[in-house]
Amino acid sequence: MGAVDEAGIRITSRYAPDASVVFHRGNCLDLLRTLPARAARLIVTSPPYNLGKAYERRRPLDTYLAEQARVIAECDRVLADDGSICWQVGNHVAGGEVFPLDILLYPLFKRHGLALRNRIVWHFEHGLHCARRFSGRHETILWFTRPDYVFRLDPVRVPQKYPGKRHYKGPRAGQFSCHPLGKNPGDVWVIPNVKHNHVEKTLHPCQFPVELVERLVLALTDRGDLVLDPYMGVGSTAVAAVRHDRRTVGAETDPHYVRIARTRVRAAARGRLRTRPLGRPIYTPSARHAVARRPEAPTITGAPA
Repeated sequence: MGAVDEAGIRITSRYAPDASVVFHRGNCLDLLRTLPARAARLIVTSPPYNLGKAYERRRPLDTYLAEQARVIAECDRVLADDGSICWQVGNHVAGGEVFPLDILLYPLFKRHGLALRNRIVWHFEHGLHCARRFSGRHETILWFTRPDYVFRLDPVRVPQKYPGKRHYKGPRAGQFSCHPLGKNPGDVWVIPNVKHNHVEKTLHPCQFPVELVERLVLALTDRGDLVLDPYMGVGSTAVAAVRHDRRTVGAETDPHYVRIARTRVRAAARGRLRTRPLGRPIYTPSARHAVARRPEAPTITGAPA
């Protein structure tokens, strides 16, 4: 069992009902099988996409989906009766062909009777530039729930475009037409991905932005609830959970990532971890910045006059 630090956080390697944070170093199935049924109000994760990157092992697509099916089955057992599962995925690419993982994974959740509430599009501006197809600039979050699920809209409302707009006719003529706390954020979320100049960047090549997880934690859980991440990486889900007074459990096979996750969670508990603030507008450089100026068109040798 882990010791309680000055921030009141006790990080352990084995599940205990009173543990603030559980980090299991090893296969997520080994962790999931130790968790009680119906223990987690929210399961949110970003599994490997089977691309053969440095932190994952490329397998035949059928093998990958079979492994995901086993993990999803255990997640269904652990999910609370009013809980949600948020599975964030991109595409599997092989031989230049794109296989959308959200479509391939959908039936694996439906076989457990879970209902899809939203297919959230996570849009970002930076990534690899493709030469033979349009560059990918979005991934998806499949949000599945039990029938009697929790949804708290107010904590995640975003500013209205026209907050001073009023009804112009009818019994409410002259009254403000917008909700005073803001609007529903919708199902297209524009949140920067964690690249080299991002404040949250660690050595993980495909790091989950804390801001994205925070929105899910605030909307789908209450204080004291358990948030589970089967593929926790460097602990972005745990950071979001601890920051908002939730308990958290995660699994990761890489010992370096586990150490980073521990450091980040302790810093978050003390209010010292730098992250991108929830809801901050996307930065757009002004014309006076050099990066926003269009370079002079190059002279092409041999071009017609």
